[in-house]
Amino acid sequence: MTNILAFSETRLGDLRRCGLETVTAARTVADATGGQVHAVLAGGPGVAQHAARLAAHGADVVLVIEHDAFANYNPEALTATLAARLGSGYRAAFFAASAQGHDLVARVAARMKLAYASDVSEFTVTADRVAVAHPGYTNKIVQRFVLNATPALISLRAGAVLPVEHAKAGAVEALAVVGDPSAVRVKVTLTEKAAGGKLDLGEAPVIIAGGRGLKEAANFTLVEDLAAAFGNAAVGATRAVTDDGWRPHSDQIGQTGRLVSPDLYVACGISGAIQHLAGMRTSKTIVAINKDKEAPIFKVADYGIVGDVMDVLPVLAEEVKKAKAGA
Repeated sequence: MTNILAFSETRLGDLRRCGLETVTAARTVADATGGQVHAVLAGGPGVAQHAARLAAHGADVVLVIEHDAFANYNPEALTATLAARLGSGYRAAFFAASAQGHDLVARVAARMKLAYASDVSEFTVTADRVAVAHPGYTNKIVQRFVLNATPALISLRAGAVLPVEHAKAGAVEALAVVGDPSAVRVKVTLTEKAAGGKLDLGEAPVIIAGGRGLKEAANFTLVEDLAAAFGNAAVGATRAVTDDGWRPHSDQIGQTGRLVSPDLYVACGISGAIQHLAGMRTSKTIVAINKDKEAPIFKVADYGIVGDVMDVLPVLAEEVKKAKAGA
């Protein structure tokens, strides 16, 4: 029997979608190898309330760290605690390929002197082999690796796994922290939510992204209107747009921005530079709107609309509203 560990990320006391994705991934592997899923849930007082959701998504055991020192991300204490736990015998461990997840899995790997696979879009774990796929060279190719070390450390790209509930009633246990979590060198003193409570790009099933084809910042209201019509969509942007100050840099999608894999990605007035494609090419369905029929974005799009975004977006928003009203 080989157990699998999943680190379930929280932010400001809330369980993130990526935290459910790691547990679902671990459940898939455990079902194939005959092991259990142990989910680690860390946060400030009250975080244990999320244990039931993790159990419902496949965790056999939820290991809870509930401490004031974990109200914000505590990299040093988490690294020491996870490394110690993983040293007790696990086949693999899943982290989210988020800002926090990238930092944490690298620290754990260094502490344990192990290699790790980052931003994984596919994986196969058996008793004697761990194979992963990672989009490389700005998504021009898919790189495939075999991890020989045990445990295999893997960070999952957002959206690579769809959270799935399982009929389980997992046990809840306290996980002892290694050392004094308050006596660390690195402390996160403040975590802020984005203004307006907007949906995070990594959590959104639908992303409406705008580029220079919108002509000016004021026209991003067309993108926002379409996102509002869907109701479960986040707004993204290209680097050129964020560099010009049209949108905050937190909205940037691409090689030097966010890497996303939503169910639906609508590219509005985006030409399709390779740097942007690197951040969204793994989206399940891509719709491109551009008046240049030769725009590179159409080469990766599942559906294309050749037309001016200024004309297309209002019509599309109205049609989405009609479709939802009739649903």
